[in-house]
Amino acid sequence: MDQLRELLLDVWREVCRHLEIRESTVTITAMLARHLPVEALLVRRFSTDQTTLETVAWGSSGNNGFAIRQPRTPLPPTRLKRVLAWAGSGNLLRGRSHPPTSELALLAPEEHPGEALAGALMNEAGRLGVLAFYLTPKTELADAQLDFLRMLLEPFSAALENDHRLHELATLREAAEADKRSLLTRLGRRDTGETIVGADAGLRPVMERVELVSQSDVPVLILGETGTGKEVVSRAIHTRSKRAAAPFIRVNCGAIPTELIDSQLFGHERGSFTGAADTRKGWFERADGGTLFLDEIGELPLPAQVRLLRVLQDGFIERVGGQQPIRVDVRIIAATHRDLPGMVKSGTFREDLWYRIAIFPIYLPPLRDRGQDIPELARHFAERAANRFGLALVHPTSADLQILLNYAWPGNIRELGAVIDRAAILGDGKTLEVDKALGGNLPTTAIAGAAAVIAEKRTLPMSDLPPALPDEEHAPADPRKFDSLDIAMRKHIERALIATRGKIEGPHGAAALLGINPHTLRARMRKLQVAWSHFRGPQWA
Repeated sequence: MDQLRELLLDVWREVCRHLEIRESTVTITAMLARHLPVEALLVRRFSTDQTTLETVAWGSSGNNGFAIRQPRTPLPPTRLKRVLAWAGSGNLLRGRSHPPTSELALLAPEEHPGEALAGALMNEAGRLGVLAFYLTPKTELADAQLDFLRMLLEPFSAALENDHRLHELATLREAAEADKRSLLTRLGRRDTGETIVGADAGLRPVMERVELVSQSDVPVLILGETGTGKEVVSRAIHTRSKRAAAPFIRVNCGAIPTELIDSQLFGHERGSFTGAADTRKGWFERADGGTLFLDEIGELPLPAQVRLLRVLQDGFIERVGGQQPIRVDVRIIAATHRDLPGMVKSGTFREDLWYRIAIFPIYLPPLRDRGQDIPELARHFAERAANRFGLALVHPTSADLQILLNYAWPGNIRELGAVIDRAAILGDGKTLEVDKALGGNLPTTAIAGAAAVIAEKRTLPMSDLPPALPDEEHAPADPRKFDSLDIAMRKHIERALIATRGKIEGPHGAAALLGINPHTLRARMRKLQVAWSHFRGPQWA
């Protein structure tokens, strides 16, 4: 009896030594064969829907010809009920595994000349599987040996449950990795880290300030035009800070309805207002210990600015409908494309909040001031487009880069990414149709509309422009005579050339004024016989 007790401890040690049940089953079979008339072991598991029994591990003590021929056994509904009733009883089923119609043949289906025993493997949640022993032919088991085999059901139940959880975690991990790869493909990225193109060139001063401020907890205000990459820089600050392992929560302040701002930022208690069916944590609580990125903070209404200021000063929030203050440890990074000092003067942004969030401002230059970054950005977006759309990778040529460098980029990096995506789709994996993507294929009406929008936004006052060419534009309209489209387009281009003194390319050239690619503009000028050199004479100065 002492020998069997020591053997049981050895079995438990072997079960605990291995996470996968296959490894421990082989070793345990050899251990049992030295003390008991056991030639083989079979560990089987119920499928999730309990329609099959699957063999997950087995072991054989020697050259006895034992082989696995039925890795899966179907469980018909009529027999499943009897099998489950037997499993709940805790009894060992003993006999020969043949004829195939017997219950034992269902649980231990492999052919063997000796007797077989089957016991149910259970856990707290219910039935896990079956452990089958195949005995040496023409042997008898003593009662103590039979009791010992029954005691082996407990360690094998633990081993099967651990094995099941291990493979379940592996399946979940594989699914998560597949979802991650799919998401990165849709985003056109290779990893989850933020790529900051131009960190060593046009954005070098910005990244130096990022390095300076990332290790502290002071609020940061990121200023810059729309599309300059304010969220990317905010994430760079977070990942370089001591809060990198904690949450990074982005909130678009301009997208929250006014009546829901308090609930979104600070949370609410159940029943605090109509529709509040459950208690909800706000963005401050969700970002506790991490970073809260308040994008477009200039869009917050004044009442919300007051409550935000109080949280920044005290470090406590109160949920809507709540009575107890809640302590939060959150680093604030705010961003806006608006003129906050001007809004302070006009009274639409609180001065005290401005001083609280603008402790360390970072200004992101527009893309037109970062021309040295455009080639690298274009290549980066070309790689992203190839991944996203499943196209062959095509890098921009020197001619493509020249076109991109001559454009003013009012939409900054966001617009550049959209243009490269469009160019990749138009090129269908063979080329990058940058010219077409920038508007070379737009209808004339669209070009004129874009030119009108840009003309309204240009910084040069109308009073500073030279007088228009004398023409019939302001003469009384003659319903019997209209200019042809070519004539109207020529006049429109000539007015743009007068305004720019004959300059075609660059931020203040006629192409930018008209919202058209410089190469396309030159092609249209040749077609309409417009000589740019005519507008560079002293008469237009």
